[in-house]
Amino acid sequence: MTQAIRHDSLTLDEYLAGEQDSVLRYEYVDGQVYAMAGGSELHNTIAATLHGLIENALPDECRSWQSDMKVVGKQQDKQFAYYPDIMASCAANEGDNPYIRDNPCLIVEVLSPSTQRTDLKEKYDNYITIASLLEYVVVSQDTPYLRIFRRRTNWQVEAFYADDMLTFESIGLTTTVKHIYRRVKKEVGLVV
Repeated sequence: MTQAIRHDSLTLDEYLAGEQDSVLRYEYVDGQVYAMAGGSELHNTIAATLHGLIENALPDECRSWQSDMKVVGKQQDKQFAYYPDIMASCAANEGDNPYIRDNPCLIVEVLSPSTQRTDLKEKYDNYITIASLLEYVVVSQDTPYLRIFRRRTNWQVEAFYADDMLTFESIGLTTTVKHIYRRVKKEVGLVV
């Protein structure tokens, strides 16, 4: 969940310098910063389960991060910096800032009621401009349902439901939707 914080317009470098020492986390879009709220138990459980699957599937030259690594990019003349729920990269970091990535191959966002519009519109529009990104995955928090947007299909949505098997092509992980939700079966309506 994000909430706008009133500031004069900041440059990305000013935001990054302040964010490095901040106790609170903020996202940045075109000069404005937005405070991040914490996620629910359900949100965090789904994200942690999926991050574990991703981390275990990655080749040694790849890395993944859960919620504390920023991704930065630029769409037209507007810069952005977000904290994806999960991000993976199989390339060396292009810059010298150890707090950001600009070359992920995979980004995952777990939807909550307060972030759904932002994740499916604003972040989608910005994420798909990242040249290295191969897949953007949106995971429902309330029901066993995932959407994958892939560069190779020109970002057309592929939907996956409880009984489906899916592959994260960018990292070579194949799993079932039910496996991702295995620790929250009751909360998302899966038969226990």
